[in-house]
Amino acid sequence: MLDRADVVIIGGGVMGTSTAYHLAKRGYRGVVVLEKDLIASGSTGKSAGGIRQQFSTESNIRMAMESVRFFERFAEELEAEIDFRQYGYLFLATLEKDWEDFKANVALQRSLGLKVDLLSPAEIREMAPYLYLDDVIGGTFCPTDGYADPHSVAMGFAKGARRLGVKIYERTEALDIKVRGGRVEGVVTDKGEIATPVVVNVAGPWAAQVGRMAGVELPVKPYRRQIFVTAPFEDLPERLPMVIDFAPSFYFRREGPGILMGMTDKDEPPSFNTNVDWDFLTKVVERAVYRAPVLERAGFMDGWAGLYAITPDDNPIIGRNVGGVEGFYCAVGFSGHGFMQSPAVGRILADLIAGREVGVDLSPFALERFEAGVAMGEKRVI
Repeated sequence: MLDRADVVIIGGGVMGTSTAYHLAKRGYRGVVVLEKDLIASGSTGKSAGGIRQQFSTESNIRMAMESVRFFERFAEELEAEIDFRQYGYLFLATLEKDWEDFKANVALQRSLGLKVDLLSPAEIREMAPYLYLDDVIGGTFCPTDGYADPHSVAMGFAKGARRLGVKIYERTEALDIKVRGGRVEGVVTDKGEIATPVVVNVAGPWAAQVGRMAGVELPVKPYRRQIFVTAPFEDLPERLPMVIDFAPSFYFRREGPGILMGMTDKDEPPSFNTNVDWDFLTKVVERAVYRAPVLERAGFMDGWAGLYAITPDDNPIIGRNVGGVEGFYCAVGFSGHGFMQSPAVGRILADLIAGREVGVDLSPFALERFEAGVAMGEKRVI
């Protein structure tokens, strides 16, 4: 293992591998990624793989639009297939307050150049006749949204980073960050020390623990999210959008021959629990059959649980010299939308480290927003 690096990245998920790739593209050769398990073995590999641009704040919309453009050229640039399917995201509003937010969101999205449609129940029925819509007020649809395979994306970034000279150390755990005089000096791992002036915290659900290594408190907590997949099911179209029943935070899309679905358990406490609660499947099935009655005929084959990294306002913490520690960079707490924004965020981190303009207003993502009481919050969170 190297004993010195220009940049050490803690976390080998999609955010860490994207950051490493973008740094290497900018000419950085002394880049190290530390992953305590295997690449994409944590939250990335257990993600639902959604990729959308329908957010409620300008900075999130801009990062998502940039990321979609990158996903569109991913296979060509990184020579890796990611099964990116731009079948769209269909959001359903059943509450008046959500519908008012949707309309305001669409106005902002359109002003930034995103093609997105406001739909009446009749228009939704024409698009998706398999849905029960008697309680739906309206919806939104963006045709360039979609989904991809998260594991393939992370491995593609890792392959590209390695090709450009990045060192990725799997099964290597960061134990401490050495800070002296308010500056990062190195990282202590279970396999030795690496001297470095720059540490990037992209540790997902473990972001707060990594922050404490540098003496920085990050308000990021892990929450279990569960996904279930049916047996092969042909009674829904092949070209199925990601359908979001917004109020109960229920979603479904096609996964190969089956249907992938999930729903937020709003009673779930913060924890690192990744065991599947098969009793919760009953609630998911009830919502699935309610919204798409044809799913009553589906049989279930598999399920898994991963972790969201959530902040108090559902927006990430992105920045340099976080907590006043020089050389400590963070991109954490994405509250479920880290995978879909990983291309843009990796590029932004690389530009921050290189001292370049990032082209996106990062003030909504500053750690200091919580103490200052100016957190805006992201409303389109599932």
